[in-house]
Amino acid sequence: MRFYEYIFLATAFAASVCGCARNVSGDLPQDVIEPQFMNIIPEADGGYSLVSISPFDGSRDTISISQPLGRLIVTSTSYIGFLDAIGADSVIVGVSGGEYVCDSSVTAGISNGTVVDIGYDASPDYEKIMALKPDLLLTYSVSPVKSQFFSKLESLGIKTFIVNEHLERHPLARAAYIRLFGALTGNMAAADSVLKVVSDNYISLRDSVQGGLGANDAYASDKGELNAGDEKQGSGGTEGNTPKPRKILVNIPYKDQWFVPGQESYLTTLFKDAGGEILGAKAGSSVSGQISVETAYSLSKEADLWMNVGWCQTLEQLLSVNPLFEDFLRNIQRNASAIGYSGTKGCATNSCDTSASVVWNDNNRLNPKGGNDFWESGVVRPDLLLRDLIGIFRGEDNRTPIYYKSIK
Repeated sequence: MRFYEYIFLATAFAASVCGCARNVSGDLPQDVIEPQFMNIIPEADGGYSLVSISPFDGSRDTISISQPLGRLIVTSTSYIGFLDAIGADSVIVGVSGGEYVCDSSVTAGISNGTVVDIGYDASPDYEKIMALKPDLLLTYSVSPVKSQFFSKLESLGIKTFIVNEHLERHPLARAAYIRLFGALTGNMAAADSVLKVVSDNYISLRDSVQGGLGANDAYASDKGELNAGDEKQGSGGTEGNTPKPRKILVNIPYKDQWFVPGQESYLTTLFKDAGGEILGAKAGSSVSGQISVETAYSLSKEADLWMNVGWCQTLEQLLSVNPLFEDFLRNIQRNASAIGYSGTKGCATNSCDTSASVVWNDNNRLNPKGGNDFWESGVVRPDLLLRDLIGIFRGEDNRTPIYYKSIK
């Protein structure tokens, strides 16, 4: 999607949420909306100093950008999402794991040879990297120890910059990395425009949950300006202004390990702002913890939704993972029926309808190889993710989610 198309859609999107502009920095505390691990400092010459802050030891790496860069190698698909949102994905000359890219312009470039797949950082093709002559290679860190990949790139004279957006805790802080890509490519005005629309949308939706509105009430274009004082009764146990949070079981085992995000993590924040509570999330932690299948089964007795179920696209696939999952599903369906969740009525006994929409996954936008746009364009658009989740949590089945789909 080109920048002018993006702004047109996003501006119309914002107009349906509220009739006036809002000051983003005034709506959320600065330490929430601003990234923890990146800083952008304007310079007198019109350029920028970009600072990458290590989440491990607080060390800082700084680069100066005095003019727009025209040749970037990116090692994460989320970087492609940011560049596409400001109409700058043409600067991409190299990617890592090209088969998982969703962006149509970049995949076309890979097909015609104008964009080169350099392989993965565990075993990249350094000759391809050198031949591309990039202005900068953007990558990420997962450890305080500098990897062999970084050391080799330094020895070859390849400039690198570490982008730690994947470790940010708040969805808007993560979305704010669009300004980094604006600074790199000379598109800061475009980046600021997109970020403002996304932030305003997100804040209005979050506030609508606190005020008892549903996603359709907050967004439907035919309803005009959002009235935060409205009180709506939606499915999911709404009482008064604020609905009770949905109790959510997340994930399935990965290589026999069941991970649950911490209470201070990106995903938990997103779910909380949509009116949900991730069961088993460790208090005060931003990293994922592990639970046993037995613990997950106990959590299923409290849950009324099951979200983000890994690779599964059908209930048959989900139930094939573990024989206990039929009991998991039965527990969750009964709980959902008890609160009047859409599609689960009549599930008070053991004879539950397995078509009931109590299982949802974030894989509605997969490419043919399994690349997931949730982690590409979705990172740039947490407002759309939030809208999806609010609709799901409220049982609003008159609107099709963008990134999520019901598993049946």
